[in-house]
Amino acid sequence: MQIPHLAAFRFFEAAAQTGSFVKAAEQLHVTHGAVSRQIRQLEEALGVELFDRRNRAVFLNAAGRTLHAVTSSMFEQLEDVVRRLESRRDDMLVVSCEPTLAMKWLIPRLSAFHQTQPDINLHLMAAGGPIDFARTGVDLALRRNDFQWSSEVYAEKICDEWMGPVSRARHTPKGGLKNTTLLHSSSRPKAWATWSRNAGMSIDRSARVDYEHFYLCMQAAMSGLGIALASFLMVQDELKNGQLHAPYGFIHDGSSYFLLSPEPFGKPEDKRERFRQWLVTEVSSCLGPHHDA
Repeated sequence: MQIPHLAAFRFFEAAAQTGSFVKAAEQLHVTHGAVSRQIRQLEEALGVELFDRRNRAVFLNAAGRTLHAVTSSMFEQLEDVVRRLESRRDDMLVVSCEPTLAMKWLIPRLSAFHQTQPDINLHLMAAGGPIDFARTGVDLALRRNDFQWSSEVYAEKICDEWMGPVSRARHTPKGGLKNTTLLHSSSRPKAWATWSRNAGMSIDRSARVDYEHFYLCMQAAMSGLGIALASFLMVQDELKNGQLHAPYGFIHDGSSYFLLSPEPFGKPEDKRERFRQWLVTEVSSCLGPHHDA
């Protein structure tokens, strides 16, 4: 069965709300005959009558009430989405960022962005992995390239990922990482294995504690619960203030961060391009000699 045109349901909804074809016509700015025809065509398409017609008055019958329960909710949701879309201002920029990177690096630096770009109203969303720009309404997404994005997505490399063990202890563990407690994250299950291979350091005799998210590992490390593997971007503030220490430094783990966009980056005055330029400058300043965009 082919679903009738949306307009027919709009006419039905107006008549159901007002209890009158005449009032529905006034509400929709059409003739009484147009409402009557649309509803009759809808009834013929569905194979059931939706109204009881009595002395120029109309009343929803059982079938009509069943349909109205759906259409009323449907049009409320549609109107809500339209209002939200209409309320989006030209100065709004919606950016999606991986949660730990957003929490530990981007958010603490947004005040600097607002100072340099006061006319851009930046709205931050925390999310990782693939993103549907059309469905989410996101303008830009900052992601690590641990998944394959669509060829229709425009991607600008921002920087490489630098990883290293961090802990609350100031001293380098004797015997390397053997007989220590390593904090693992479910969101990056291969992180320690990759670091061990790239650094040429064994982690075979270490104890293991698992956490659901990357930022929980870093918090646990600051609490003295073990050694976490962290991104340099995400712990540089803690390294500066002495909350964490990196006994073996940081090495490039083979992955990188990219800024993804559903359309090409535009002219210098375009809000997407202005955010990209600020991001590249800020990352370069933070990473220093580690930076390699």
